[in-house]
Formats: sequence, C-alpha cells, structure tokens
Amino acid sequence: MRTTSALPARIIDWFAVSGRALPWREPGFPAWGTLVSEFMLQQTPVARVIPRLAEWLERWPTPADLAAAPPGEAVRAWANLGYPRRALWLHRAAVEITERHGGVVPYDVEALLSLPGVGDYTARAVAVFAYGSRHPVVDTNTRRVLARAVDGDGEPGPPSSRRDLAALEAVLPDDLAEAHAFNAGIMELGAIVCTARNPRCDACPIADACAWRLAGYPPFDGKRKAAQKRYAGSDRQVRGLIMAELRAAHIPVSRGEIDSLWPDADQSERALAGLLADGLAVEREQGYVLP
Repeated sequence: MRTTSALPARIIDWFAVSGRALPWREPGFPAWGTLVSEFMLQQTPVARVIPRLAEWLERWPTPADLAAAPPGEAVRAWANLGYPRRALWLHRAAVEITERHGGVVPYDVEALLSLPGVGDYTARAVAVFAYGSRHPVVDTNTRRVLARAVDGDGEPGPPSSRRDLAALEAVLPDDLAEAHAFNAGIMELGAIVCTARNPRCDACPIADACAWRLAGYPPFDGKRKAAQKRYAGSDRQVRGLIMAELRAAHIPVSRGEIDSLWPDADQSERALAGLLADGLAVEREQGYVLP
C-alpha cells in the first residue's frame, strides 16, 4: 500500500513545530559547519556531537584552518566521537577544499562526492542543508519512515543507494523550501517518533496514513542489515584503547605501554597493525604517535 500524498505537507507542518533546535539548523550556519557536523553525526548520537562540534568550529572555523593543522591534531580533537578515521577523512577533505576549491565547501553533489570520506548521504545533506539545493537526503531514519509509512514494512531492510534515493525522490516536493523542510522533517520524525524499537504512533503526524499501522503492524520478514558485532572484547574496543593512549600522550607511546592495555597479545597486535594501516598511528623510533 502506498499512501504518499499526505506525507510531505503533514511532516513539514509537524517539523516546523516539533523539530529540535540544533546548531546546524540555525540560520546562517556555515557550509563548513554543516560538513563537519555531518561527519561527526555518522554513527554518533546528537548529544555527543553538539559540544564537540562547537569546540571544533571555534578552533578551526574554516577548512583552511583545519588543513593547516597536522592530521594528528584532528584525530586528537575527535576525542570520544568514535570511528576516528572520520577525523582523518575530514582533515583530508579540508585540504582538498583549500587546495582545489579556494577554501569554500563546494555546493555541487559530484564535487562533494569527490572529497575524502563523503558519500551519497553526506554530499546531498551538505548540498541541501547548507546550500538549499533539491536532492533526496536519505539516512537510516528516513529509510525507516518510508518503509513503514509507504511500503507497510516494519523495517527498511539492507540499504541500497539507488533504491533508497528513488523512494524518497518519489515523495519529495518540487518546491526548494518545501523539499528542504521535508528532508529535515522526515529524518527528525524517524529520530524522535518513528524510532526503531518503540515508535510513538500516538505522536506521529502521519499515523492515519501509515501503511504499516493500517495493516496492523505486521512483523518484518524481509532481509535485514547485518548486525554489528558486539563492541565489548572486539578489535574495535582494543583499537579504541590504543587510540585513547595516543591521544592522551604528547610523546611517543612505547610498544610495552600499548601491550599493557589489553591481555590478548595477538588481538593487541592486530589492532595496532590496523591503526597503522589506516594511518591513525605512526611508528617512530621511540614508539607510536598520532599522524
């Protein structure tokens, strides 16, 4: 069942009243700030991003400011945001913006996609939210709302850029301002109302048009995205411990100090090798440092 005609206007009206006040939604928020926020928001809760974003933009208010700093300082400033490779990619993107785009974040999706660490979602998010262009911007929350409201499925299934972009394009308003508000609103709806585990249908502006609700909330029997392995005891945890040690130190960290962080020597060796391969750690004669 595809009941789509009511979605945009209702979601736009709801978002105008119920959308959270977030820094990147403030009038005049810079395109560079939008790009930084989108990097930070990948797999990181909003509450952890907001203070780190403010610190980051105070220290590096332009791409040129970040490009002039050593990449290790970007990794250090990333602190507890997780997935520190994002900090390296953002630094590399700042260098490219400075050298190839005159220090101005590009507005064209293809130009944005050419930047390190920028994928389909981030490129379109910057083009739409920083520059007001019309593109479908699809994240996990958007996919979940569309799966439920339009397709009648309780879950969106594995992501597919081609399919997901087409699904949002099919209901995206033609008007630029409305398209901007709908992109932001449908994401917000998925984030705070149509949540994965406990959707608040009583607070949903499109509840009476939701195909999943009208069908009686049938269980999802389609393909699911592969579940991420547990963090506790994983290589990711060991990498995090090593990265925390490198960020805290302003002198090289010895191999002995790294080995003392985790009891499994093979896992510690594997995690360190991965950090070296990713460019997040560099070996020096005296030990290991940030890049």
